[in-house]
Amino acid sequence: MLHFALVGCGRISKRHCELLGGGQIPGAALAAVCDVNAEKARARGEEWGVPWFTSMHDMMRNLGPQIDAVSILTESGNHARHTLELAPYGKHILVEKPMALTLDDADAMIRACDKAHVKLFVIKQNRFNLPVMKTREALEAGRFGKIVMGTVRVRWCRPQSYYDQDAWRGTWSMDGGVLTNQASHHVDLLEWMLGDVESVFAKSRTALVNIEAEDTAVVVLKFRSGALGIIEATTAARPKDLEGSLSILGEKGSVVIGGFAVNRMETWNFDPPLPEDQEVMRRFSVNPPDVYGFGHRSYYEHVLACLENGGHQLVDGLEGRRSLELIMAIYESIETGREVHLRFTPQHCRLGHRE
Repeated sequence: MLHFALVGCGRISKRHCELLGGGQIPGAALAAVCDVNAEKARARGEEWGVPWFTSMHDMMRNLGPQIDAVSILTESGNHARHTLELAPYGKHILVEKPMALTLDDADAMIRACDKAHVKLFVIKQNRFNLPVMKTREALEAGRFGKIVMGTVRVRWCRPQSYYDQDAWRGTWSMDGGVLTNQASHHVDLLEWMLGDVESVFAKSRTALVNIEAEDTAVVVLKFRSGALGIIEATTAARPKDLEGSLSILGEKGSVVIGGFAVNRMETWNFDPPLPEDQEVMRRFSVNPPDVYGFGHRSYYEHVLACLENGGHQLVDGLEGRRSLELIMAIYESIETGREVHLRFTPQHCRLGHRE
């Protein structure tokens, strides 16, 4: 049994507690929770019957021998600081997306975990959605042939009340906008499927809410393979969430995965077809009940496989940094009004900057 502690008891912690505290992950258990807000920490701890703390250092000093890994679920702008402080305790680190808000912070996190000889996992649970995994299999098998275009669409609803829940939401220093927060999983999927990006050109606006960063953005990508890509991301869909989708078009086939969280297979067409293709549509066309989808469970199962059996990490620190660099290049394009080529050094990107 591997025991996980949670640092941060905000919105996403509910999902992690349900899985770890609810016994939904064989071989994993919830050991403790921590949040600087005592009310939040107490509520989560009492709900799941585990010790709660307001200091992660107190938690590690008191329960260190009973903890195998720590999941960092705090504000995006604090991911790096909390990773750097926790790594010396010698426990494996899981960090929610995005892993950091600057490339320097991401590099420092990777170095700290390497120095402490612990694994760094960046939580990209949508890679483990069954339709996504099936699409990746088809890609690796060459069923698409030459890739023409890839598109992701995030059309979610986040009203002003969502951003007003916490002062850090939508700020450049601690969060960023729809690209960094809600759409970062989808940006990661597009890059994972289509490969390295050559350049990006992007526009954004803050359409319906009062925040520093953007709630709506469109991005045109050129991949090194020659394929083109589109990212359409908004939290200004009203009055409710519409979709989180991925489309891949190739010379020999097309796939569209839709639903709220890239969970529902909508199109699976290949030439030549295979006998199992109809089974793919039958098994993978279920939409999840909310935007979190089903992937967190598979992600934790993957973490256990890596820690117990030495399995290959699908999203380690270097892979998490890769999608962060792409997001920062998108912001650089928004700020400069120019096409930005990867690899690059951020000059005008406001993400992660603190006054």
